[in-house]
Amino acid sequence: MAIEAPYPELDELTILVGEAGARLSEIEASEGAAGNISVYMGWPIDPRRRFPNVEALDLPVAVPNLAGASFLVTGSGRRLREIIKDPTANLGFVMVDEGGRTARLYTSPRRLFARLTSEFNSHLAVHADQVAQTGTNFHAIIHAQPPYLTYLSHIARYRDERYLNRHLLRWQPEMIVNLPEGLGCVPFFLPGSPELMQATVEALRAHRVVLWCKHGVMARSDQSVKRAADRIEYAETGARYEFMNLTNGEQGEGLAVEEIRAICEAFGVQQTIF
Repeated sequence: MAIEAPYPELDELTILVGEAGARLSEIEASEGAAGNISVYMGWPIDPRRRFPNVEALDLPVAVPNLAGASFLVTGSGRRLREIIKDPTANLGFVMVDEGGRTARLYTSPRRLFARLTSEFNSHLAVHADQVAQTGTNFHAIIHAQPPYLTYLSHIARYRDERYLNRHLLRWQPEMIVNLPEGLGCVPFFLPGSPELMQATVEALRAHRVVLWCKHGVMARSDQSVKRAADRIEYAETGARYEFMNLTNGEQGEGLAVEEIRAICEAFGVQQTIF
């Protein structure tokens, strides 16, 4: 999917990033400075009215197919809940140079961070891969640390992708409708590492939400940054039901397979989990 002209204004996009960050905070998925957001924009944008300061930036991964493209990226150490109060102080605007190895980083005079998020390598690699795969001109990525999903990933059986999805997506009809591919599952890798980056790129080709075991999740959307946040909220809701069921002696049965299949038939959902 691609966003068609007239394209969203920069101010509109920064506000949407702020609203997504605020919602993630409300569901306790971004304690302290945890979590990060980036948005890829494949149309020309002049950032200088909002981000007048500029400096050279070495990109953490080469993205030659994104030359000329732009990103909004959260600063390292910034609280997602505070973005909405002053978006330009908490975000950087990145414009990729020819060749895709370097970029220009535009920031506000009110800048509150020294560098961009340490997970920018995974964000950038996933953006580049999705653009190459689909040709989209818009793509949003969120990393958050929702507690119930993260907790379940500390239990070995939930690190099995099939087990995880058949247990989390059984609790509400909306689950399979909004997460028809289910969640991908990536083993624990060092945060910010090349191994985590590569595993995430591969997992997000088949899924729109990926569980980073013992760390959190990464979600993507080619429609809006708030849609990516919604997907995290749906997945976290399923994990919360599952946790409640564990603490209640697993008395809940959830939706039966036949019931989930009936939902999929009624809503035209293509899935292979149930």
